[in-house]
Amino acid sequence: MNRRYERILNHAVLALFAVVALFPMIGIVAQALKLPGSLSFDTFRVAWNEGHFAAYLRNSVIVTAVTVVLASVFSIMSGYALGVMRFRGAGAVFLLFLAGLTIPTEAVVVPLYFDLRSAGLDNTYAGLILPQVAMSVAFGTFWMRAYFRSVPPSLMEAARMDGASSWTTLWRVLVPIGRPAILTMVVLITMWTWNEFLLPLVIVNSDEGLRTAPLGLSFFQGAHKTDYSLLMAGALIIAAPIVIVYVFLQRRFIAGMLSGAIKE
Repeated sequence: MNRRYERILNHAVLALFAVVALFPMIGIVAQALKLPGSLSFDTFRVAWNEGHFAAYLRNSVIVTAVTVVLASVFSIMSGYALGVMRFRGAGAVFLLFLAGLTIPTEAVVVPLYFDLRSAGLDNTYAGLILPQVAMSVAFGTFWMRAYFRSVPPSLMEAARMDGASSWTTLWRVLVPIGRPAILTMVVLITMWTWNEFLLPLVIVNSDEGLRTAPLGLSFFQGAHKTDYSLLMAGALIIAAPIVIVYVFLQRRFIAGMLSGAIKE
């Protein structure tokens, strides 16, 4: 009986938090659809055309996809090297990666902009992608190192006894069984890259065609300060892709969070 009451209480608390979390989203959707009045999807069409969101979403997809691919590959390799291999200076290298997690973007964005401008990378896709890859690799290395350190040593010893090289052990043995941890890292990097605002704002200062979705939404908001229906529609358009990605990967994301991926 006590377990039944405990289960009911748990579900009640979860339902309460779900309502609290969903209430603002329901208000945004209602405002975009002009509810409780006449239901209208015209705000989405107007926001899409006037906000040039097709171009902004395309830019965000390009930047996010390239950043996630590069950061994931580099993070897996560096995490494997720091988590499994033994070499002189490994601790110092890992501390260097940890430093990348502690330095806020605001502290480096100005010198970063001048470095990119001197290299001719401002107002380019490379200028948008490379800094975000560097920031994501800092977290990804920390995440993947912890995962590789949690793998039973007997598994890697068995691979070596079968004649597998370090490269084969990584990509043929450890990566397939580490999909939950890797997909969790991919989802987090995707969300962070998609929502990044400060770097595109500073780096894209003259070419409007390179604006990403959050940056484009900011300019759209400045042009429609009082039209709340259009603003809510624009916000939903920008948020939709990342919500869809999370919905499709949520089970693997949760599995990665609950697995031993962050155990030392």
